[in-house]
Amino acid sequence: MSRISYLSDLLSSVFVRESVSDQPTDVGSFEQLCDALLSHQGESSGLRLARSILTKFNAASIDEQLAFFHLLADSFDIDPQQAIEAAQRYSQDKAVSALATLMDSVEPRRQELFRRLNRLPGATNELVQMRALLLEACKSDENLKRIDLDFQRLFSSWFNQGFLVLREIDWRTPANILEKIIAYEAVHAITSWTSLRKRLEPSDRRCFAFFHPAMLDEPLIFVEVALTVDTPTTIGQILKSTGRRVVSENEAKTAVFYSISNCQKGLAGVSFGNFLIKQVASELSISVPGLESFRTLSPVPGFSRWVDEQASKLVDRSVSVEVDNRQPAGSVPVQWIKLAQQVSASKTYDFMDDDKLQLQQLVAHYLIQARRSDQQPVDPVARFHLGNGASLDAVLPGADMHEKGLAQSAGVMVSYLYDLDTVASNHELYANERSIDASQAVEALLEPLGKKRKRA
Repeated sequence: MSRISYLSDLLSSVFVRESVSDQPTDVGSFEQLCDALLSHQGESSGLRLARSILTKFNAASIDEQLAFFHLLADSFDIDPQQAIEAAQRYSQDKAVSALATLMDSVEPRRQELFRRLNRLPGATNELVQMRALLLEACKSDENLKRIDLDFQRLFSSWFNQGFLVLREIDWRTPANILEKIIAYEAVHAITSWTSLRKRLEPSDRRCFAFFHPAMLDEPLIFVEVALTVDTPTTIGQILKSTGRRVVSENEAKTAVFYSISNCQKGLAGVSFGNFLIKQVASELSISVPGLESFRTLSPVPGFSRWVDEQASKLVDRSVSVEVDNRQPAGSVPVQWIKLAQQVSASKTYDFMDDDKLQLQQLVAHYLIQARRSDQQPVDPVARFHLGNGASLDAVLPGADMHEKGLAQSAGVMVSYLYDLDTVASNHELYANERSIDASQAVEALLEPLGKKRKRA
């Protein structure tokens, strides 16, 4: 038994809770049931009330669920006047009792309600699904975001790194979990059980997932890894299903993280990936000691959208792309924007050498120079890997010629390098100065534009 599976089974047994009577109690309104749960002290009666609330919510219509969220926002919020008075008393008297009163007054009642609901075995997953519905409702009602603040606070505590369990997923993993790997794969679709088997069974293919002891059958996030001799430059080299030579562990020199998928919409904003990549790299360095580098083959999902935004700015300025290709689009040549749009709109594309170079230069600009108001890169995958301490190592045009890859990123993929000796320092520089560590090859792509690595 591997070290990972042993620890997983051990932690799982620690967190198994004994069966209790959690049959629903008498049916009442949401408000009556929630008030009763917050006022009850008995364990058995509390569990029955919790089951009643969750059962009622799960069976409710969309309108009824929305009404429940409005109830939480309005009737289970803090009392602002009470909080002000408590703060004033604490400012005059720093007694522990005054602090306790202040802390109670600034915590919404719904936060304690969620805690009591979570005492019910299996309720953690139901609350995660509840938040997924809430996030959807928040899109049309800003007022409901106040409830999400409570979920964020609680989930950041319940799902912190200390509770996460790393498990290796292979062809012997229970079928119910394998089905979820197929369903949750968000980067390179798994179309069948045969396709899944080709990703999991060969000895040079690995998959790891984080689980939580309260959600043992629900992966939170998983990463797929290819063990290779050389550094692949296209996703086709990894996903090739026939005629591929399997690399033995003794031959493997590089571990390529080629797909990372978050599984739970209700855990949006709760970060697991930074722990996952580093922990998997550490585990692989022990189990496959010949590995010399850890890198990704990553999509650039925001690239085509950003290109379209640059093109729309040209239209707003009445600049004709067709008339003058030398006209700069902000700070890049218009012809680069045109090329990227042309590739993104294609079902297939034959790259000339100049095409590849121009796309490399444009993507390098996009990843390093294009920033949000907080000075982080526009691209979400770049924010993820650079925030983890990876370095931007290579821009690979034509690396993903699938329809999705062409549409999202004009066929370009990026390799981020995880040097275990420098990830900590890279992370600190990025976190404190928004400094991006890039290879000399990537830096050279910015030279025609007269630019260097951007710091905030």
